[in-house]
Amino acid sequence: MSGELTFKWEDFEGPLDLLLYLVRRNKMDLHDIPIFELIEQYTAVIAQVRENRLEISSEFIAMAARLVQMKSYLLLPRSEEGERMKEELTGELIEYEACRQMARQLTQMGEGVYHAVRRPMLLPEDRLYSLRHSPRVLVEALEALQGRKARRRPPDPERFEPLVTAPFVSVASRVVHVLRGLVTGRVRRLSQLFRRGEGRSQTVATFLAVLELVRAGRLSLGDGPENELELSRRRLRPGKDEETEWN
Repeated sequence: MSGELTFKWEDFEGPLDLLLYLVRRNKMDLHDIPIFELIEQYTAVIAQVRENRLEISSEFIAMAARLVQMKSYLLLPRSEEGERMKEELTGELIEYEACRQMARQLTQMGEGVYHAVRRPMLLPEDRLYSLRHSPRVLVEALEALQGRKARRRPPDPERFEPLVTAPFVSVASRVVHVLRGLVTGRVRRLSQLFRRGEGRSQTVATFLAVLELVRAGRLSLGDGPENELELSRRRLRPGKDEETEWN
């Protein structure tokens, strides 16, 4: 460090203030700081103050440790961490300098201006709650404060009517319906077994009937694009009304 520094330690508000003092004293470019020179000067100042047995705030020592760590990273070839720390410190110094300039401008603007300050006026306190709420809203608010859940209203009977009044369709009746449609030639495709507007019970029973016929070997699904239904070749027992050979 060239020359001895003459300053009052109490004049610095923090480590950034000391760094800005060193930058201005050595006429450094704030946007392109010779970081190694700045680190050496800062650490030399800290060492000089400690030799004089002056009390140093912990934030100044923490900044010195930060600068030493940055220097160790920058000594490595192509250190991304060192460059990141350098850019971060440069940004902090630029922002701190801008804040100091703004503070000086505000101080100059306030000089010579008369400021009159009085005690705040005491307003009469009105504890009367003027809003109106329905009893239901008040009950819900009270239950919310007590941690209770709002009571659920019982469901309307109209919601259960479609389930209760829906006709029950057995799987056996749909098996007969599927076989009869195949024998008569009215049903050749899977989509013909299901129609729009049918109840849920009828649709489910038809689907289960198709699965039961496939499982029993009476029905097979073709691989065609229209999923054609085909009866497996089976000869029924004679003496029955269904005695025939189906293809």
